[in-house]
Formats: sequence, C-alpha cells, structure tokens
Amino acid sequence: MLKRLILVAGSSSSGDAPSVRQTPLLSPSDKAELAREFPGVEIDAPSPLAGERHASIDARAWRASAIDLWALDTHLHALDARGLFDLRIEGLDPQIAARTAHEVLTRCQRFIRRRNLASATAVFARVLARHRELHDIDRPLVRADYDHAIDVWQWMLRLDPRASVAAQAAALFHDVERLVSEANVRIEHRAPDYQAFKDEHARRGAALARSALAGVGLPPEVVDRVGELVSAHERPGDDAELALLNDADALSFFSLNSAGFLDYYGPEHTRAKVAYTLRRLRPEARALLPRVRCRPEVEAMILGEPRRTAAPAPAETQA
Repeated sequence: MLKRLILVAGSSSSGDAPSVRQTPLLSPSDKAELAREFPGVEIDAPSPLAGERHASIDARAWRASAIDLWALDTHLHALDARGLFDLRIEGLDPQIAARTAHEVLTRCQRFIRRRNLASATAVFARVLARHRELHDIDRPLVRADYDHAIDVWQWMLRLDPRASVAAQAAALFHDVERLVSEANVRIEHRAPDYQAFKDEHARRGAALARSALAGVGLPPEVVDRVGELVSAHERPGDDAELALLNDADALSFFSLNSAGFLDYYGPEHTRAKVAYTLRRLRPEARALLPRVRCRPEVEAMILGEPRRTAAPAPAETQA
C-alpha cells in the first residue's frame, strides 16, 4: 500500500540530476488539498521507508508522456505485494509540483484503498477478498480488469465520500462478466450490435455479482441492489447511484486506461471510445478531466468532443 509521497526538485529546462530542495515544493494549502484527496498518504514526507520499498517517477518524463506506464505498474504491483511503499517524484518544476503530484497520485490511487464508514467493516473486507479471489492476476487482461475495478471503487469514494456499501460493491463487480467472456482475448469488437453486446455483458455480470456475493454477509437487499446497479451500468439513467458508478467508471478510463487503450487499438477506436465515455459523464465529473493526466493525443480527442449527443460506439474497450 502506498504510504508516503516524496517530492524532489529539479530543473525543468536542463538535464541536471534532481536535487533535494531547500524550500517546500508545496504550499500549505496544496499539501492540505492533496491530503484530503488522498487520505492515508503522507504528503511530501521528509524521510523514506527503510530499504528499497519505493518507486520513482521522473516528473519531466511524466509531463512529456514519455514514461513507461507498464513498467511503472509492474514495479508498483511488486511493491504493493510486499506491504507499505514510498513513491518519489523526482525532477519537479516547483511551479507545477502540486499539479504533477495530484496527477501521479490519481494514477496510483488504487494502491491507497481508502474506505468510508460503509466499507470499513469486516463484511466489506470479505467483499474485497471475494473480488480478489475471482481474479487470476497472472493473466494480463484479468490484471487490467482487476486494476480498473479497484480504481473505479477509489474514484467513487472521491466523488462521493458517503457512497453506500451497495454502490461500492457494484464498482468492484461491475465488469465481473469479463472473467467469463474476455479473460484471454477481447471479443466485443466482433459484436454485430455493440449496445446489445454491452447490455448482455451487464445482465450476465449482475447474475455473477449476485452469485459471488452470496454468503459474504451482506444483507439480501444489498446484494439485490448491487445486481440492479451492475445490470444497468452500460446505459445512463436517472438513478443517482448508477450515475455515480458511470462517472467513476468513465474517469477511471481516462486516468488509468486511456494510454494503454490508445497504444493497443490506435487512434480510430480510441476516438470512438473517448466520445462514448464522455457521454457517460455528468457535468460535475467531466469538470475534473483537466486535472487528470492523459496522453496529448487523448487530450486532443477530449477537446474535440465538447458536448456531442451522438457518436459511434467503440469497436472495443478495455474499461
């Protein structure tokens, strides 16, 4: 679990090695805001954990989108499996240190695992354990789905710190059907009717979620509510919790999945996916996008889809 964020200054205009700053990179208000957004992380910690339990990010590579996100994720997963770890951001430009720290922590928030009163319980611990045991994370697509589920859960708690236990469980289990249909290869691009395929994905996922959650200790009405949310999550609706799930799911695509999606599917499919995902965002959630780091190509696609009401469905999706 991510414990400390360590910030190291450096010149943004030279190739000099980063150096430890003499003055704070974050103002007290910036530090307080990051602490509120990412509870449990010691922000701008003065000293690292002992040993080698840390990952480093070069701020200039981050800003230039030159960072190898797959290698970073692999390292973070290995550290997380061993317990607490630090995250160092090196070579920071003081003028954008707070923004960079916010973007990095957003990308890495699945290693924080915040909870609220509804999920800080022994029952929800069993929900998490059940969700984890369903995922064979040695399989790359399953690992991607697991990471996305945890990230959607964390986005949900950022958007609504009072989210119910049913909404949080739905965030975890909303794509569980992929463990059956797409654990080895994505197939939705082959569907003759994309929306029908996604509706069936949601319907089957609801049944799988209800089955998986049976016996963990949740009240039957909560399990039923999880099923309702999962079954409806591929279409917008007036239900406030469904809209919350859609917002969290969409924001997770942009902050966690969009770079890999672009690399794998190319610009044409990604442009369609961006349009599809933007339609799922409520205005207040969409307003958060400027604070989410996306590749420049994806940012251009977002700006090119201001508030369209119709767009082609994506050929394939990873989120």
